[in-house]
Amino acid sequence: MKITSVRPWLIKSDASYWGEFLFVEVTTDEGVSGWGEITTTTRLANRALCTILRQIGAAVTGEDPARIEYLWHKIFRSFTYMGSRGAAVECVSAIDIALWDIRGKVLGKPIYELLGGPVRDEITLYTHPNQAKFTSNEAVVREIRDIVESGHTALKFDPFPHQGRTADGLPREQRDGYLDGSMTRKDEREAAELTALIRETAGPDVDILIDAHGRFDVPTAIRLCRSLEEAGQIDWFEEPCPPESLNALRQVREKVSAAISWGERGHTKWDFVPVLENKLADYIMPDVTWTGGITELKKISALCEAYYIPVSPHDAAGPINVVAGAQVMMTVPNFYKLETSEWNLGKYDHLIDRPLDVSNGSLKLTPKPGLGVEMNRDHLQNHEIELD
Repeated sequence: MKITSVRPWLIKSDASYWGEFLFVEVTTDEGVSGWGEITTTTRLANRALCTILRQIGAAVTGEDPARIEYLWHKIFRSFTYMGSRGAAVECVSAIDIALWDIRGKVLGKPIYELLGGPVRDEITLYTHPNQAKFTSNEAVVREIRDIVESGHTALKFDPFPHQGRTADGLPREQRDGYLDGSMTRKDEREAAELTALIRETAGPDVDILIDAHGRFDVPTAIRLCRSLEEAGQIDWFEEPCPPESLNALRQVREKVSAAISWGERGHTKWDFVPVLENKLADYIMPDVTWTGGITELKKISALCEAYYIPVSPHDAAGPINVVAGAQVMMTVPNFYKLETSEWNLGKYDHLIDRPLDVSNGSLKLTPKPGLGVEMNRDHLQNHEIELD
């Protein structure tokens, strides 16, 4: 069997927070194809990745798709001198997921059976409220009660006002080309009040996770975390500072009591080693579509296991992201919970061949080969974004 093409599918979708998804299909000369995903957070990044993927496709055409480890390194090392983080690793991620999908289909096994077999029957989830519905205290209460009643035992939200986005989809803090890093006292008070309300509504047995989106400077992050600790008994404070400085992360960690979660902006095992060695996080949350795919997520999880650090894969994209992370977590002893963007994932139904079963706050994978889902090619073709 040989790889014949690597095809990016950039599609418009109301199911995406950013209005589009970027899927990747790897095809072979024996008619078996695999699916990956690489959806990013901006239009510019998605289009740049499509260009890179076409070049990578030419480089791997003719290769044996079963040589997953070899192809991971071949692609990764081809970017070494231009920087192997970011876009390069995201392209590796998408292709790696697709290769595992192919391998599972060829062998007639779900991916988790190829990674050592399951250590659990289902994947516990944490999810997000739809904050667009937070128009009043009563609306907040309704949304949080819906999540709790759906069976979820953890939820995550960003309580800090963002003041909208630019025309390019960037957060308010980046509108002038740099990260502001600050937060007004008024916005801090509103965040604390919202967190207190959500804690009161969810009750004492639900984990409350706070996402800072890597957007604050050191003193602001410390101040905000302390404020939320007092307001709502938070269970983690996620990515308080931008990922470029681990010293900034260390300063925040030394001054707050809440558990620190880190990792959606981490690329490959090498980014996670210093975080683990320096005891900078209590939870690690790699994104399978950004950190290096299924191959790398399994390795990062094993590193965390040696430090007794729970792994909780990040998700901010589509159905391939969800199921690829879940396939790995079926085999990971030190798993915490898998992130989903909403408690009801019916928004993905038109994209895939069968709905995802997330009843009672957990994902039930099917025993079907590979990822266990197939993309709806007709829908992709009808919603594909034309690129120059």
